[in-house]
Amino acid sequence: MTIKVINEQQNLQEVIQVLLTHLEPSKVMKFWAACKLGESDYLQLKEKLFAQDNVDSLYEKIKAYQDM
Repeated sequence: MTIKVINEQQNLQEVIQVLLTHLEPSKVMKFWAACKLGESDYLQLKEKLFAQDNVDSLYEKIKAYQDM
């Protein structure tokens, strides 16, 4: 039997992406702060999470979320 070891950083990025998909950003950030997840390199994580986005696309996503 083999055991697959999950990379902790990759797992954290995936969890944050799921949270951002289902919760409003302020709740995700409060959760992040409560778990002391801010100790990682935010700039590196930001690049991975928002690599396909720009200011305009982020604005549209925020606007759509607020209009729900």
